[in-house]
Amino acid sequence: MKLRKNDEVVILAGSEKGKSGFIIKIDNKTNRVLIKDVNMVTKHIKPTQEKTEGSIEQKEASIHISNVALKTKHSKKGVNEPTKIGYKLVDGKKVRFERKTGKEV
Repeated sequence: MKLRKNDEVVILAGSEKGKSGFIIKIDNKTNRVLIKDVNMVTKHIKPTQEKTEGSIEQKEASIHISNVALKTKHSKKGVNEPTKIGYKLVDGKKVRFERKTGKEV
């Protein structure tokens, strides 16, 4: 898994294409991510004995990880361009790097 929690990402496909945000949660079993304030859905909650009134909430829905790319800080074309990331060993430690520029993330 190359993306991590609190990474800033860009949406590549779907109705939210072009929007960006920070990763809140990653689900490795289903390969989906939750991104703060992106892909918001309306959730209706039924009344229960504890909460006698029902409610309507806005919450984030998950997006498949293949539709998300890391947002770059330094790029040839400009700032905030999506990029692929890879791993390499530096002094015996595994670090992430941008494939286009070769710079560490």
